[in-house]
Amino acid sequence: METAGRRARPNSRGWRRGKVRGAQNPRRPDSDPGPHLGWGPDSDPSPCPGSSLHLRPLPHPYPDQEPNLDPGLYQGPSPDPEPGPDLDLDTDPDLISNPGRDFGPGPGPGPGTGCGPGPGPGPGQAPGMLRDETLDGATVPSLWRGSLDIRSEPKSCQTASISTSESACQAREQVDAEVQTDPPSPMALRYASQQDIPGLASFLHRVENRIIRELDKNWQSHAFDGFEVNWTEQQQTVTCQHTLCYPLAQAQKLQVTSVSWNATGSVVACSYGRLDDGDWSTEKSFVCTWNLDRRGLNPRQPSAVVEVPSSVMCLAFHPTQPSHVAGGLYSGEVLVWDMSRPEDSLLWRTGMTDDTHTDPVYQVAWLPEPRHSHRFQLLSVSTDGKVLLWQAAGSGQLQLTEGFALVVQQIPRNTKLKKPTRGETEVGVTALAFSSFDPSLFILGTEGGFPLKCSTAVEVAALTRMPSSLPLRAPAQFTFSPHGGPIYSVSCSPFHRNLFLSAGTDGHIHLYSMLQAQPLMSLQLSHKYLFSVRWSPVRPLVFAAASGEGDIQLFDLRKSSQKPTVSIKQTPDESPVYCLEFNLQQTHLLAAGDAKGVVKIWQLSTEFTEQASRETEDLDQLAMEVAS
Repeated sequence: METAGRRARPNSRGWRRGKVRGAQNPRRPDSDPGPHLGWGPDSDPSPCPGSSLHLRPLPHPYPDQEPNLDPGLYQGPSPDPEPGPDLDLDTDPDLISNPGRDFGPGPGPGPGTGCGPGPGPGPGQAPGMLRDETLDGATVPSLWRGSLDIRSEPKSCQTASISTSESACQAREQVDAEVQTDPPSPMALRYASQQDIPGLASFLHRVENRIIRELDKNWQSHAFDGFEVNWTEQQQTVTCQHTLCYPLAQAQKLQVTSVSWNATGSVVACSYGRLDDGDWSTEKSFVCTWNLDRRGLNPRQPSAVVEVPSSVMCLAFHPTQPSHVAGGLYSGEVLVWDMSRPEDSLLWRTGMTDDTHTDPVYQVAWLPEPRHSHRFQLLSVSTDGKVLLWQAAGSGQLQLTEGFALVVQQIPRNTKLKKPTRGETEVGVTALAFSSFDPSLFILGTEGGFPLKCSTAVEVAALTRMPSSLPLRAPAQFTFSPHGGPIYSVSCSPFHRNLFLSAGTDGHIHLYSMLQAQPLMSLQLSHKYLFSVRWSPVRPLVFAAASGEGDIQLFDLRKSSQKPTVSIKQTPDESPVYCLEFNLQQTHLLAAGDAKGVVKIWQLSTEFTEQASRETEDLDQLAMEVAS
């Protein structure tokens, strides 16, 4: 008989415990009877009636001894017994604790069975039904596990369906373009010796020396000196590009006293103060800047505003630092601001010391240091007669490095001058201009109306009792014929080392040569004051003047030496125009400030910005002819 399922394990009594197949399991009432357990491999054991337990002997533990088996155990097959209860040898406590007892729970089944625990053996029954013996192992197949496998059903868990989507990013459409050219065709180069032009080689040999001489002449010629090709659009008229103002200054009836362009030519600055009668030393004023290259320029809102406790009389931007600007005050003090930080703009100041001017400062100028051209000093002039040179020191102070004083007794008498007032010793200075060819040479305009040629290289001490921490020197070297009143402006020519212009209260402009006292030319432009005159930076024979009648007059000496070429109306009510400046970087721009507190930016026409051929030579010829 084949057995299946879990193999029984031998215990101390020689049996392997396992599930008896075919016995009713009280713990599993639904279990089915299984195969029987018999004795021996060849025997056909008889089942116990009322039970389905069949036993098979295990191997004897001592093979040299014959097992003493009761023949009553070897009975033939019996009819099928009545089904009895299932027994579980693994779990039934009675079977485990009493393996020698009979398996039947009730009276014996009858004669010869020997399986029940009845009152005694019946007829033909063995004296003992079960004894302790070592038997062969038995295997019992498990229907319980099989039934579990049979009853198992496949289950699945349905999850939510997975949704997928595809998205794409639309890129900008691009197109590749190519330029198709014709394939180059090989060209056969032929040397001059291979040309069939008769006489060409002999001609080139004949004219070679002559052509070289003409080329040398052109190389040494100065016919095109200073000439630059202008690719800008031709401008036929002078137009107003911007009208700038600061309403708060206009509300105080302040006037534009000075204008200046920065090193880049994109920013214009103006100072507000008063040039007419009255004591304005205690009235606050302003310094304003506008960046003309900035988008959304508001002409009534400056890019930067600095409030100053005294009237500002003059301005000058630093030559290389675009945001640094110097100013002279009515109080005599000189200050330097950084306009890139309006909240804390003050960089240096002279302070009120013995070295400070005692009268209003009418002009300031930046000078390169003699030994360090990239460093600059600041020069200031005043009607107190002093010309002072300042240098930045620590703790925000301007320190005096050199000083000059104009004293009446030391003015050269090479021309007839008015007799000074009794007791007057100082000569008031109202204007300043440095030579473009000699950094130590400068021209001063005075309250007495006469220009002075001066030098910073002089060593003569000034005869003055004015207090100063340094000894003052007398700079005057030459005196020119005077105007009919005080000089308000002077300008040296950038194209000729000896020429300069002056403008005064007599309404005249004088053209001087430094080689003689008398003016080369005198032009009457107005019956009122002339407050400013400036030489063009690009045209040798062009200059501009600001009049007390509200006009800006542009002169071109090539066209006329007696009347202006163009007259521009700055103020409709003929209020004075106090200052003007050409833009050195954007040479087509001219800035002018007036008594109404307005700064206008004028765009010049092409005739004032394009240099004509031989214009420099014409200026040299004019100076030589008149001087002779």
